[in-house]
Formats: sequence, C-alpha cells, structure tokens
Amino acid sequence: MQRHRNSIEYEVSGRYALFSEVATRIGGEKFSYQVPTYQALKGITESIYWKPTFVWVIDAVRVMNRIQTEGKGIRPIKISGGNDLSYYTYLKDVCYQVLAHFEWNDQREDLAADRDENKHYNIALRSVQKGGRRDIFLGTRECQGYVEPCEFGSGEGFYDGYGEWNMGYTFHGFTYPDENKDHDFVARFWSPVMTDGIIEFERPDSRQLDRRIIRQNRNVKEFVLGSNLQPVGEE
Repeated sequence: MQRHRNSIEYEVSGRYALFSEVATRIGGEKFSYQVPTYQALKGITESIYWKPTFVWVIDAVRVMNRIQTEGKGIRPIKISGGNDLSYYTYLKDVCYQVLAHFEWNDQREDLAADRDENKHYNIALRSVQKGGRRDIFLGTRECQGYVEPCEFGSGEGFYDGYGEWNMGYTFHGFTYPDENKDHDFVARFWSPVMTDGIIEFERPDSRQLDRRIIRQNRNVKEFVLGSNLQPVGEE
C-alpha cells in the first residue's frame, strides 16, 4: 500500500465497538459488522483532526485482535413511554491500526486560502499524539475508543499469515454534498477482502464501488475564514 507525504498512522482500541448500518439494525436490534467500515474510520480520523478545507482518505486498516462478539440485552426508551427490550451484538476487545492521508476538498474553493499542507499535517500529527481533539467513538456513542500513534504494520496481529477472507457485501461510506460537484448525498457499497489482517480500501471516487443517491442537489454549509472558521495559521 502507498504512503503519502501527509499520511498519518495510528492505533485505535476499545473494549467494545458497534459498526452497523440500516441493514444490520432491523427491528431495533443492532448487529455489528466484523470489521470497521471506511466511514467509521473516516469519522474516527476526523475526530482526531479535521477542517472542511480537506477530506480524509482512509488507505488501509489492520485488524490486530481476534474478531469476537458479545451480545447484550438493552432496554431502550420508547417514544410512547416505557422501555423495550433489544439485543445488540458488539465487537469485543478491538484494536486496529489505521493508515490515512488528506486531500484538498476541490469543492471548497472558498477555503483555498486555508490550504497550507505543512501546517495541517503538523497539527494532525500533534493531534494523534494527544489522542485526538474530540472524543473517539468506535461506531457508536457508547463505545469509547482510544487513539495513540503507531507504525502501520508493526507488532504482531492475530491474522498475520491468515490469508484471504471475503467480508461480503457491505457499506463503504457516504459522499457528502460538499464533496462532489453535483452536491448529492450518496451512499457507497463494496465487497472488501481482508488479506493477512489488512483491508486496503477503494478510494471514494473508485469505479469499483456501487453508489446509491440518497438526496440530490443538497444545500452546502457556508464557511468563512475568520468568521465561522479559524484559519490554520492562527491555530
């Protein structure tokens, strides 16, 4: 896999994780995917450091621990009052190494003055060292995650030498209105293959991904440097 000059590498771990989407939340029950989705890892990386000036691209994830699940009985609150009983299936004792880099958001020409790669990169590295700027969640709010720097591929992983494992047809991620010229809200799907514990992700613009438009021509939030967005030079 290719490393870029602005790549960051980190390890994220936690007691539990729940990586789900609509198809795995039928009837109020929740069942986690076996591995994190591209979108979940992008969200974790954005919690480390993000600005609308750029877009994080997740290159690869390495599964360090054995994939195991644990079911829990949950009593969610009903809208009409009282409680219901649901079963959530979480991933247990998770640890992942992540390799990612950022690219300028070409749809954000209004933020071109904020495109200082060196400053953004150094802030991102410091944020990894600090464990992230915001709270880290592993798929959902109740699954707290912890970030620390690492060298991608270092250490011993449970699936080293395991071979290929087809993970089936799964959710890849979202393309948001401010990330494409048509300003559509798009869902992406694919069939990942884990090789020796490593999944190399297709880029969001890859033709290998299936796409479904959820909303067309949506409004894009406006950012103004110095008004509702702090310039990188002042951070």
